[in-house]
Amino acid sequence: MPSQIELLEAALKAAIGRAIANGQLAGSTPESITLSRPKNREHGDYATSVALQLAKAAGKEPREVAAIIVDQLKDIDSIMGLDVAGPGFINITLKRSSQAELVSTIINAGAKFADTNTLAGVRINLEFISANPTGPLHLGHTRWAAVGDSLGRVLTAAGADVTREFYINDRGNQMDLFGASVEAGALGTAVPEDGYKGEYIIDLAKEVVENNPAITSLPEQDRQIAFREAAYTLQLADQQRVLEDFGTHFDIWFSERSLHDQGAVEHGVEKLRTQGHVFEDKGATWLRTTDFGDDKDRVLAKSDGSFTYFSSDTAYYINKRERGFDICIYMLGADHHGYVGRLKATAACAGDDPNFNVEILIGQLVKIMEGGQEVKLSKRAGTIITLEELVEKTGVDAARYTLIRYPVDTPMVMDIDLLKRSTNENPVYYVQYAHARIAAVLRNATELKISLEIQDFDPSQLIHDRENELLGKLAQFPRVVESAAQMRQPHRIARYLEELAGTYHGFYADCRVLPMGDENPTSLHTARLLLCSSTKIVIARALDLLGVSAPERM
Repeated sequence: MPSQIELLEAALKAAIGRAIANGQLAGSTPESITLSRPKNREHGDYATSVALQLAKAAGKEPREVAAIIVDQLKDIDSIMGLDVAGPGFINITLKRSSQAELVSTIINAGAKFADTNTLAGVRINLEFISANPTGPLHLGHTRWAAVGDSLGRVLTAAGADVTREFYINDRGNQMDLFGASVEAGALGTAVPEDGYKGEYIIDLAKEVVENNPAITSLPEQDRQIAFREAAYTLQLADQQRVLEDFGTHFDIWFSERSLHDQGAVEHGVEKLRTQGHVFEDKGATWLRTTDFGDDKDRVLAKSDGSFTYFSSDTAYYINKRERGFDICIYMLGADHHGYVGRLKATAACAGDDPNFNVEILIGQLVKIMEGGQEVKLSKRAGTIITLEELVEKTGVDAARYTLIRYPVDTPMVMDIDLLKRSTNENPVYYVQYAHARIAAVLRNATELKISLEIQDFDPSQLIHDRENELLGKLAQFPRVVESAAQMRQPHRIARYLEELAGTYHGFYADCRVLPMGDENPTSLHTARLLLCSSTKIVIARALDLLGVSAPERM
């Protein structure tokens, strides 16, 4: 069942269409119409500026256009009042019973409320962690582990077919240094210069030897490779475990090595060559990315025939497209701004539309504060704090919610002390408490044997301003999810949740939900309880889109 906002938008489009058909307006019906909640509730339940949008094409003043649209809307049964305000805004007041029907819509839809077909038929590859399997996942990975997973959930809710992918940087000198570092830890020799340090290296060395005691007796060259591969397997498994514990699941763990082992790099170069953008210079093979706005051309293969890291990037993009993905989203760290131009240019060189087929999101840094001091060191890794250590300090829900709550293109600060508090200052506690509070109210209603059946719902009972305010906030949820998907901004859902929780707490303070003392339950109690139930559904659904739990008790 469409939401109230969707029904209003459809009514406005139909009204504009009729006005165009009978010659009152010129131009065309907009594809979408923005409806907002006025700050002053005396101005109605919804307002739209569509008349200002249509005025130029219509050759009329916006207020005149608004008056024409209002005339076409006046016979709609669900609308109680219409008003033209200011330069041409249309204020719409709904019949209370009409708006309250949203309760039935939400309860009938359940966890599917706010799911849309906006991105139906679009296949999206979402790559949101690219890491070396040479150590624990650190704080930079942690932000994407939360935001990327949430974005995947939001895109799925918008109808997209989403594949979540982890790119394993398992090739190159860093892997050799990693293996040599673990080998040194096992043999008690010096770690190579620029090698890896930290307690985890010693732990890996012990586990490698325990799993294969004969490894230390292998010839030197064989031993180095054996340590590298054994440590790689263990460290990758540890990354996978930590991410699953964090609630982040990947459909595909893609190995960089596989691109080279399966000839995908050579294939990628040849495909780019057929597009006419590959050239040779001084024995090296280049991609002319400057044809599409990159700041310089990029080397695919050096004069000695060895492929560059950029060749892996191009091959990986082409591989994704050949696997049938329409949009390839890359979520990269703050130090990867230079990748934006080259990845867009690579897509163009491959014959794709760089403004559609590839998207790059850059995440800024996270700072952790505890006890008034910035936390920088990891007990286990010896460097920046790890994902696992962060979760130990805050818990999964608090870490995920806080990391998702801010736009990724801005740096953020996590206050560990705040996230441990069970107060309204803690945003995740504030939102989860609203859900738990409603759950408690509904349990009490069940004990009092008050009907919570939707067939006993009388929408005409919900006439209080606080009820109307809560209904309006619930009605916004589908649009919030849609905008979060289209803008690739799951933080919008967290901010909506906090507004919804605040609106619910205001409703609960001013509207008696359960009967007092020996008072007999009435249809008003049932209506308000079902409004609570629909609010609980929306809060749980929104929290799920963030990968955060919705506790029944706190």
